[in-house]
Amino acid sequence: MQDINIHFSREEFADRQQRVRQGLGDQDLDGILLFKIEDMYWLTGYDSDGFSIFGSMFVGTDGQLTQLVRLADLGNIAFSSICEDIREAPDSANESRADQIKAMLNSLGMQGKRIGIQVDTMGLTPRLFLQIKEALDNWCELVVAPDFIRELRLVKSSQELAYIRKAGEILDKSLEKTVEATHAGAFEGDIYATFYDTLFRLDGDLPAHIPPMGSGKSALNLRYTTKRKHVLENDQVTLELGVAYRHYHAASMCVVLTGPKVNPRHLKMHDVSVMALDAVQSILRPGTTVGEIYDMYRKTLEENNEKDAVLTVCGYTMGAAWPPTWMEQPLIFSGNPVVLEENMSFFTHMILNDRETVQNRHQNIQQNQIEIVFFV
Repeated sequence: MQDINIHFSREEFADRQQRVRQGLGDQDLDGILLFKIEDMYWLTGYDSDGFSIFGSMFVGTDGQLTQLVRLADLGNIAFSSICEDIREAPDSANESRADQIKAMLNSLGMQGKRIGIQVDTMGLTPRLFLQIKEALDNWCELVVAPDFIRELRLVKSSQELAYIRKAGEILDKSLEKTVEATHAGAFEGDIYATFYDTLFRLDGDLPAHIPPMGSGKSALNLRYTTKRKHVLENDQVTLELGVAYRHYHAASMCVVLTGPKVNPRHLKMHDVSVMALDAVQSILRPGTTVGEIYDMYRKTLEENNEKDAVLTVCGYTMGAAWPPTWMEQPLIFSGNPVVLEENMSFFTHMILNDRETVQNRHQNIQQNQIEIVFFV
């Protein structure tokens, strides 16, 4: 099998697989059923969005590494994965996915064994989980496994960090072009087009999360919504842009004020956002807990008379991700005990929300009266 379509060395993949098998041994498991595409990519290079329909991987403590995929994904797996034991899972009214999984496990000698199953993932629906549970009942011991592979992925290798930095470089250039295209009279569709055109020309990947952008009445929206419109004078354009490179993500949040009038409240919120970001980044060091990062964010806002703007989360870790989101655990919230280690990667966002203005936004239809600012 050629290596030209994978983005890590075989040695790095082998080390990752060995660490997963060690984790299985620590939990007294004979193997694990995976449904999270991020974990499959990390272990084998498998690159597909077919997980949204069906796909599973089995990793066994005795060296088993088996991929079960629909026929439509055979091309992707041949193109991108080092896994050599590929099983077809045809779409059929006569054979359920649970039956296909059981047949795969049976061929690997797993009857009567203790098998983990990964449930904290978009790749496994509740219905399929219940079907698998029913099919394997009294055949093997099925155990809901902790999300330990995600925890292994928190500490990035040098190659992973290189991909994140490359994503950041592409994001910087894409953001620069996007801000240039954002002005009074601009059509939001053209602003989006500038962003996507730039990232693709620089060999970036689509971000796992649809980048939210809003102006006017939608300036407060933190999630993508349909229907484009034109930007106005004295408008506020919220941009939450992200770029992936080899699926590894970097993201930013900012606001463009079109002017010519700029509300002093915006400038005050900007100053506090910068102070909070500096304070948070000053403690992004090994040994700090994620909860302590949040405490610093909250303390800075409260000390600068922005207590009402404090949110319950001020960021999260980032790495390789697939739709529908680039957000990964741990989120940065109060009391989170996760301890930072060297070579982890986080996106810290400072969101200040003028709640009084937000509550009255339906009455305050002039764009320079809507106050919400994001800075990174």
